[in-house]
Amino acid sequence: MGIRFGNAPCSWGTIEGFGQGVGYAQMLDELVEAGYRGTELGDYGYMPTEPEQLRRELQKRGLTMLGAYEGVYLKDPALHGPGEARALRTARLLKSVAGVGDGWEPLLVLADEHSRDPLRFANAGRVRLELGLSSAEWKTFAAGAMRIARAVRDETGLRTVFHHHCAGYVEAPWEIEAFLEHTDGAIIGLVFDTGHYLYGTGTNEPERVLEGLERFKSRVWYVHYKDCHPLVASEARNKGWNYKEAIGKGVFCELGQGQIDFGAVTRRLEALGYDGWITVEQDVLPGMGAPKESARRNREYLRRATGY
Repeated sequence: MGIRFGNAPCSWGTIEGFGQGVGYAQMLDELVEAGYRGTELGDYGYMPTEPEQLRRELQKRGLTMLGAYEGVYLKDPALHGPGEARALRTARLLKSVAGVGDGWEPLLVLADEHSRDPLRFANAGRVRLELGLSSAEWKTFAAGAMRIARAVRDETGLRTVFHHHCAGYVEAPWEIEAFLEHTDGAIIGLVFDTGHYLYGTGTNEPERVLEGLERFKSRVWYVHYKDCHPLVASEARNKGWNYKEAIGKGVFCELGQGQIDFGAVTRRLEALGYDGWITVEQDVLPGMGAPKESARRNREYLRRATGY
């Protein structure tokens, strides 16, 4: 069906772990007015959790449900069971609205629960090898991700993609590689997030994004478009800002205002055969910025840069 663009509640200040922005009805109305036809669910409970009500909200706006984020602290095996229960609750809701819109099957977007570990939270955007998982911890971490992805597939038939995420244990490219090596590509894929990827390299080298797409192309099932501001990223690293401080200062800026050439990224995705939704995410804290105007400018930029 070709590449098409959605957006997500995090662009309106509803960002996991950091609070809620505007109400879901306003967010969905503004998302449509800004030119998008797909949305993610946001934190469970942000949008209606009664399937028929959620279906009506999507249908009356002509929207497709793209997926939902669920963070689980995978390093701790005691949290795998509760994480699976939350993921299944979310996946059931996603399944209930599958097919609304263009027929896309929503994805369960699984991530390590970011910002929980103090050192990873404090060192987001500049992680070092010694801050990573041990060999034994990688086995536990991957086992939890596989358990959840299998449970989601077996009960709902939906696919799971893993979200590499700054301030979590899968941030830097070598950590993404380790995660993929420890997991089964038939069970769990990758959502490639351009902004998290670039910030997670610890550099201001936008060509790394294209390299990352090539490196992990066999596992990329879904894509998030997020830009990264070079001056803010540099200041965050130089001054030792934690992840939330960097978000609050605008490290993930409007598309086209940062380092990433999304025209080149889109052309690379086309060359790799990607044919699906791309979700724009401009992570902002509750009450920060002018989300509707930013979403509109992001969409206009993408039309110019990509032709879509």
